Amino acid sequence: MRKISKVKTGWKLPLLPLPVCLLGAHVNGKPNFNTIVWFNMLHDNPPLMGIVMSKKHYTNQGIKENRSFSVNIPTSEMVVVTDYCGLHSGSKVDKSKEFELFYGDLKTAPMIKECSINIECKLVNIKEFKNTELFIGEIIEIYSDEKYITENKPDVKNFDSFIFLMPNGPYWKIGDYHAEAYEVGTSYKPKN
Repeated sequence: MRKISKVKTGWKLPLLPLPVCLLGAHVNGKPNFNTIVWFNMLHDNPPLMGIVMSKKHYTNQGIKENRSFSVNIPTSEMVVVTDYCGLHSGSKVDKSKEFELFYGDLKTAPMIKECSINIECKLVNIKEFKNTELFIGEIIEIYSDEKYITENKPDVKNFDSFIFLMPNGPYWKIGDYHAEAYEVGTSYKPKN
């Protein structure tokens, strides 16, 4: 077995692969999208998602105003427009023109048809930090392109998204199948 050596890095943010989404919200009466990588599931019953953004983002006011938002998972083909949406504020650019939009049950959370998965959320709570806000939303519905569903289950083989490598990029495509979760560990033989 090789000797493992660890060093202190001094980094403020970890080297961490994060999924990428286009966060949708109505702001001042029109749809807006912002590229976000700080989002995740928080709970399963009820299903809750958390989104963390700087307080400076234009999208925040729309989430608060309408009490809803959408999480849209772009395909790898959408990397250029996704990055564009993160580089430009909706206060200056109408990013909704870049996509074909649709709405779900809430009617106030714009979603992008070109994205592989769309998650419609109702705002349930906001937690404030020094420079950021954590928006907690209950998942109302999840929409998927039919090609990502086989026998009413997600077909991950066809899923084509990408990740952002913290802290400063780049974007990476998701790799190959590795192992079955909740199964591969059953064959592990503990050392003790």
